[in-house]
Amino acid sequence: MVTVAARPRAPQARRRRGVQATRGYRVFQVVNGVILAGVLVLTLLPFVNIISRSFSSEKYIDAGRVSFWPRGFNITTYRKVMSDPLFWINYKNTVIYTVGATLVAMVLTTCYAYVLSKKHLRGRGVLIGIALFTMFFTGGLIPNYVLVNSLGLRNTIWAIVLPNAINVFYLLVMKAFFESLPLELEEAAAVDGSNTYRTLLWIVLPLSKAVLATMVLFYAVLFWNSWFTAFLYMDRQELFPATVYLRNMIVGATTGSDNASSSDFGLQVGANIRAVTVVLTALPIMLVYPFIQRYFVSGVMLGAVKG
Repeated sequence: MVTVAARPRAPQARRRRGVQATRGYRVFQVVNGVILAGVLVLTLLPFVNIISRSFSSEKYIDAGRVSFWPRGFNITTYRKVMSDPLFWINYKNTVIYTVGATLVAMVLTTCYAYVLSKKHLRGRGVLIGIALFTMFFTGGLIPNYVLVNSLGLRNTIWAIVLPNAINVFYLLVMKAFFESLPLELEEAAAVDGSNTYRTLLWIVLPLSKAVLATMVLFYAVLFWNSWFTAFLYMDRQELFPATVYLRNMIVGATTGSDNASSSDFGLQVGANIRAVTVVLTALPIMLVYPFIQRYFVSGVMLGAVKG
């Protein structure tokens, strides 16, 4: 009788444990949501403060009275920047440099990563070693400048594109992703008579949309925010990207010099102009990011599954 009495209680005990587990999971969801919301707020607050500063009067910024809402509403800096023809020329240059450099970088990085993913390739270890060596050691600023100058690349888009065409970290991520793809797909394509290039274009790349979108985002942000390369290899204002234009504005507003593209602003906009530059440089990338955000996490995680 003891055994018979004990049997009906077992399903009830399991149901109670299931209810407890469900409640625990719900608690976890609530706590996790609160923590993520807190992280989101902490991440957004600095940028909200920057936007408020960009629309605030200089005296309120210097007094530390601007937090998350503009004080002494001011659009003088925006109006002067937007009315300067040189700004739009430099902004167009930024778009051209970013698109061109990203395209070249993606082609070279994808081809190199696909080659490195083939474990049967002779000399594969040497190619990987060359890539890793450049990750830790560089020729230095002066040798790079002499090389670019001797090749006649100064004041051309190639001075920005070629020195940064392959990022080794992005290369290794793409290599790991290609290695994670089923080898049987390429073997089946080879049986059907497909060559290496056709296999890459029509089989491998369509299956790699996540990692490709992620790398496009990484490279686009890298080239969009880059200013030092253009500052180093270009000496004509009409060839500058927008980042160099805004950098010159900051320098002119800070030092009070008659620097081109900043002399009209004077000392009055020292703190305000720094906020305006952040908004103007970050806004385009923020507008593009939502369209490829769904590929971002999956691309990085898939590329990191195998090493």
